[in-house]
Amino acid sequence: MGPLAYGCWRFTSSSLSTAIDLIETALGSGMNLIDTADVYGLDWGGAGFGACEELLGKVLASQPSLRHRMVLATKGGIIPGTPYNSSREYIRAACEASLRRLRTEVIDLYQVHRPDPFTHPGELGEVLGTLVDEGKIREIGVSNYTATQVMALQAHLPVEIASVQPELSVARLDSFRDGVLDQANELGLTVLAWSPLAGGAVATGAGIRPALIDVLDDIAGREGVDRAAVALAFVLAVPARPVAIVGTQSSQRIEAAGAALRVRLDRADVYRLVEASDGAPLP
Repeated sequence: MGPLAYGCWRFTSSSLSTAIDLIETALGSGMNLIDTADVYGLDWGGAGFGACEELLGKVLASQPSLRHRMVLATKGGIIPGTPYNSSREYIRAACEASLRRLRTEVIDLYQVHRPDPFTHPGELGEVLGTLVDEGKIREIGVSNYTATQVMALQAHLPVEIASVQPELSVARLDSFRDGVLDQANELGLTVLAWSPLAGGAVATGAGIRPALIDVLDDIAGREGVDRAAVALAFVLAVPARPVAIVGTQSSQRIEAAGAALRVRLDRADVYRLVEASDGAPLP
C-alpha cells in the first residue's frame, strides 16, 4: 500500500469519464488504496446515500482492469438520522449492499465507520468474522474508534484488526495524545489518516492559525513545494507510518500531492509545526 491514498467522500461527478480519469490518475500516482463509504453521496453535490459507491462501481464495470490495481476499502454503520448501527443484521445488510453498488465480489478492507455504543462488540465481531469466512470481505478496519474501542472489538474477532482511520493533520493532533497512534505502533495497525489537509483548509488557510500557515509556507519555500505538500509530509513523518487519504476532485492536484514524498522534514521542522498548531510552546 502506498503512502498516499485516494478518498471518495467528494466523488460525486455526474460524468463517468471524469470519474474514470480521477481513479486512473490516483492509481497512476501510486494511490493504490481507494477509500469510500456507503454514506458518501449525501453531500458535496451527491445524489444521496450510496451514490459515491455506485459511481465507483460504474468506473469498475467500465474499466474492470482497475479493480486488480487497487485495494478497495469502504465503510458501513452510519444511518443518517439514527445515526449509528453496528448490529449484526445491519452490518451484514450494509456490507452486502456495498458489494452490489461497487460491483465487486469482495471488499478488500471493510471498516466500521463510527463506533456504535449500543451494539455489543461481541455481536459486531461475530458478523464481521462471518463476513470474512464467507469471502465477502478480506480484512477488517475501524474508523473514528478510540484505542479502548479497538481493543474491545478485537477481543471478539477471530482475525486481527488491520487498520484504524482517525482524523489526522497538522491542524488536528488529537491522535498524538489520545492513544490511537500509540496503539497502532503497539499492534502494527495501518493508520489511514482522513482529512490530512483539514478538509482543504490547510491549502486555503481558512480557519487555520496564522502562525501555522507561516511555518508551513516557510518550509514550503525551502523545499520548493506548496504548503499542502508540507502538510501531507508532516502526516507521513509520523512513526506509525500513516497513509494520507487525499480527496481532491482535480487530477492535477492528485498528481501534485506526490510532491509530499520529496519533502524532507527534520525534527526541528515537525516540532515547529506542532507548536504552531497548538498555539503554545511544548513543555
